[in-house]
Amino acid sequence: MNRKLMNVLRLARKQSHGIALAIRKAVAVGVSVAFVVSPAALGSFPSSAEAKARPVAPRPPASPDSECTLHSARGAIKHVIYIQFDNVHFTRDNPSVPSDLEQMPHLLHFFTNNGTFSSNHHTPLISHTADDIITSLTGVYGERHGQPVSNSFNYFNPASSGGLGSTFTTSFTYWTDLVNPVSDPTFSLLTPEGKNAPAPWVPFTRAGCNVGAVSIANMELENTGADITTVFGAGSPEAIEAASNSGQATKDFVGIAIHCAEGDAVCAAGNSKPDVLPDEPGGYAGFSALYGHKYVVPVIAPNGLNDLSGNPITGFPGFGGISAAQSLAYTAAMQENGVPITYSYISDAHDAHGPPFRAFGPGEAGYVQQLAAYDAAFDTFFTRLADDGINPSNTLFILTSDENDHFAGGPPLNACDGVKTPCTYTPGSVGPNTIGELLSNIQSLLGKEDPALNFTNTPFDIHFDMAPVFYISGQPARNSAIARQFERDASKLTAVNPRTGNTDTLTRFLADPVELKLLHMITGDPLRTPTFVMFADPDYFFQTFGADVKVNPSFAWNHGGVAPEINNTFLGIAGPGVRNNGMTNSVWSDHTDIRPTLLTLVGLKDDYQSQGRVLAEDLLPSALPDGINDSGDAFAELAAAYKRINAPVGELGLASLKISTAALAGDDATYNNLESQLQLITAARDALAARMFDRLSDAEFGGKHVSHGEAQTMVWQANALVDFVNGLAAQSGQ
Repeated sequence: MNRKLMNVLRLARKQSHGIALAIRKAVAVGVSVAFVVSPAALGSFPSSAEAKARPVAPRPPASPDSECTLHSARGAIKHVIYIQFDNVHFTRDNPSVPSDLEQMPHLLHFFTNNGTFSSNHHTPLISHTADDIITSLTGVYGERHGQPVSNSFNYFNPASSGGLGSTFTTSFTYWTDLVNPVSDPTFSLLTPEGKNAPAPWVPFTRAGCNVGAVSIANMELENTGADITTVFGAGSPEAIEAASNSGQATKDFVGIAIHCAEGDAVCAAGNSKPDVLPDEPGGYAGFSALYGHKYVVPVIAPNGLNDLSGNPITGFPGFGGISAAQSLAYTAAMQENGVPITYSYISDAHDAHGPPFRAFGPGEAGYVQQLAAYDAAFDTFFTRLADDGINPSNTLFILTSDENDHFAGGPPLNACDGVKTPCTYTPGSVGPNTIGELLSNIQSLLGKEDPALNFTNTPFDIHFDMAPVFYISGQPARNSAIARQFERDASKLTAVNPRTGNTDTLTRFLADPVELKLLHMITGDPLRTPTFVMFADPDYFFQTFGADVKVNPSFAWNHGGVAPEINNTFLGIAGPGVRNNGMTNSVWSDHTDIRPTLLTLVGLKDDYQSQGRVLAEDLLPSALPDGINDSGDAFAELAAAYKRINAPVGELGLASLKISTAALAGDDATYNNLESQLQLITAARDALAARMFDRLSDAEFGGKHVSHGEAQTMVWQANALVDFVNGLAAQSGQ
């Protein structure tokens, strides 16, 4: 759903109210976990949250006129255009209705005709807009950027208003903002060491390239509160405007930015401010940026900016409904006027962008019309760029979605395909053919499941979501009696579905800090570590007040949880150095892999290590580093095994969730046994993944080939570890 609209409405809702057995089992399936975690196997490899820093990348020498200096194969890439949708789908939500991308043929065919379009791409966890986009931008999971729980999160705070013991805050902030200067003075975007996370534009600006941001998460100002004072300063004209007229300040200063190369004329021509990154490895002094429509548009469109349909854009349109015609207009104007690297976001098409605001069902007329408008905008965009000489011969195009969704609604009333025959649904909230999530009061449901729970003596809060994140007041230990009581009760929750009349089991998976560490969800701020997470039935959305269960027609597209229709999305890459594979699902990837693949193609390096791998199978040999080419099949085989054990929704991660759920739902003996085994699995995985990543990274950026023999050994260890975890998951009964 539209990310800022969702955040505002959710905020309004809140304000309105035994190891030894494991080893024997491992031997039975042909693997010794003792070997996997032996000192010889572990060596001195760091855990995933303690990955060693990459030596600071040397700055590429700038040309005398400070133009953008990329180092792609044969010097072919002159522009980079990165586009990330909100909740746009390649797979069908109704078998009879063409998917979102099928209804945007100009966009889909651009990638299938000019590059590689993969339908086997995946999200991290929790799969929400902020986490997913930041993971895509940086190449690291939430443990290393600070936002694994999003689009909002709680942090423990004994002085919180309402006496719940934790404070709710947004994930959408500017890159250098603090969570709260008093109650949690950590950076919102945070490394495991407590520093501000490295920013994604730095390798480009150091190479003399200006970087534009259009509505993309946290690269531009996201609000008219702390973001304004962080960048412009308290008492500045911008801060005064924000205090007196927040709506106008949003149009003027939020949502659009250009991060300039050092001394570049684009920023020199506008009202620029210092581009401050306090903890950037290697330092980041002397750089400037332009923030907001008011200061960016005079530089990229001196006569005013129109969207791609010809309508004037007089201020930032807002995150919630920024359309393809609007976002792509900013993007094109930047590319045409000295900003060759752009990152852009486009809102979803399955929610109405104008009043009355509501969710559409698959194939509904309004949904289909918005997709047609999006496709027309892309047709205009690609044609305009081609006329400018910006095309796949000299431009790297990347397309993905933050995540997919689960449609929470009934079947249509009629036989329909959406395109020729619009689908219709029952309006309102009564009947089997309605549209809308099942809005649920989890406090009431828990109280009915276990009357012994005393919410006065033990208050709690949740991150309102289809995957509610629990924060029990006082931040009790994970194995405390009260935490265990809440977890067991959550595992038993059921509700009568008002749409179907069936009794639904609400909990699919449970994860406490032990499992969250395995899923790369424990950050450098202990106050953000929740008591546990409940990954629920995706038809349901949970809050702590209101009716036990009711249909909510305002929202019908749920994400955040663990379900293939949510976690499986797409990735399109086109341009110099990219194979023309067309449509494919042969390579399993996730959002962390976008960053190293992009940097390999443009010949730049980050000054930190990502957690992804170069998608070498999608690139031409001429675009690959010698280390990858010299590795032969060993690189791809090792990379696939690495993703299998390290990705949150990879095979090991999904199996581990079954073990975690059995642990948290079980008695104390079961809990202690399975939690210990999960800790052992995490240690083994982290050690092996670190060793695999070092070999992959050496090939990608260090010029060293992957030894076939060593790769085969590590692949065998990874497969054995996955087999063990799958066996334990089956044994746990989940």
